[in-house]
Amino acid sequence: MTDQPWETDNWFTSSWNFVDEVMSDFKFADNIKIHDVTLRDGEQQTGITFNVDDKIRIAEGLAEAGIHRIEAGLPAVSKDDFKAIYEINKRDLGPEIYSFCRCMKNDIDASVDCGVKGLIMEVPASTHLIEHAYKWPLEKAVDLSIEATAYAHEKGLEVVFFPIDFSRSDIDWVMDLILKVADEGHMDALALVDTFGVLSPHAMQYFVRQVKKRVKTRLETHFHQDFGMGVANTIMALAEGAEVVHSTVLGLGERAGNAPTEDVAMALLTMYGKDIGLNYDKLYPLSKLVQEIAGVDVPSNRSVVGDQLFQVESGIIANWFKNCGTEHQTELFPFKPEFVGQPPADVVIGKGSGIDTINIWLERLQIKANEEQAAAILAGVKASGLEHKRLLTVEEFKTIANDTMAKVA
Repeated sequence: MTDQPWETDNWFTSSWNFVDEVMSDFKFADNIKIHDVTLRDGEQQTGITFNVDDKIRIAEGLAEAGIHRIEAGLPAVSKDDFKAIYEINKRDLGPEIYSFCRCMKNDIDASVDCGVKGLIMEVPASTHLIEHAYKWPLEKAVDLSIEATAYAHEKGLEVVFFPIDFSRSDIDWVMDLILKVADEGHMDALALVDTFGVLSPHAMQYFVRQVKKRVKTRLETHFHQDFGMGVANTIMALAEGAEVVHSTVLGLGERAGNAPTEDVAMALLTMYGKDIGLNYDKLYPLSKLVQEIAGVDVPSNRSVVGDQLFQVESGIIANWFKNCGTEHQTELFPFKPEFVGQPPADVVIGKGSGIDTINIWLERLQIKANEEQAAAILAGVKASGLEHKRLLTVEEFKTIANDTMAKVA
């Protein structure tokens, strides 16, 4: 860690993040990994479908970004999913390849045939979900878990036990289930699963500490965004010693989605001083690839990867932009656009523009105007932006400027 990890050539956050009073209880692991679930949980988002070629392209993008592990899908669900997982694994792209499995031998056999390193093995873990959603006797969940995890271990697969609805279960009941599976079956790692995104960051600390009292194996995080807490909860769990983050590009996933990979990675780096070894300049290109393939809309101001995140319309910020130049970009933004692979910051023009924006654009287009003309052009720009409710194009600005110059001597 540098002397000032909050302020580097590429970002500027807050020194408060690094005071001893804040950091003293952190228990971050030395080697935090990203386990990307875009190809499985991401595809569960309503309306998203990936074919074999799509999954291979996304896996290649994930590898370029330095993602450590890829959950490539559930091989038993279809021939296409099996083929995608098999082909991704065969390409040896760099990341470790995992599959997702139910507690069924057929699922495990399919994973073996795909050649994956390990599997994420799901089992319902709250009594109400087992009784109402699965319609199982409680004993069935326990027995299936023991049998399936032991079988997967015999087949040479690493087993990450994945208790669905962990966070809404009775903590004693589910921990007894987990320990029984670990003792009588097999468990290489345990996923802390907030299936419905219902834990607060304060409760997350309690959750991890309760689990660590009884489980000594590696802990992984899998948190959803139903109340927007997925990233904060992931950071809280990592600060308590969890080692692996289950996340998706753009936060794709069931209902409100999963913790977004890009948000977690950048928060860890800039606010906690934890470089997890990604190629950060690939985050934006990766997001654009996934957006294109998934066919989803992404808010223009989406954190880290929004298309207009580094476009300046506000008059006062345009003034800052002019004064700071490229040398002091982090006075305007908490990190430089190029660090995450975004296009350079720029001043755009619309209803929110001020006189500095007009002057920047006039100089850029080599149009000479006096103060009175520039003020009249600004009035025209604001009126046009209000009428069309969008930014102006270069041609629209030229038209306004030329028309105004002809009228205002």
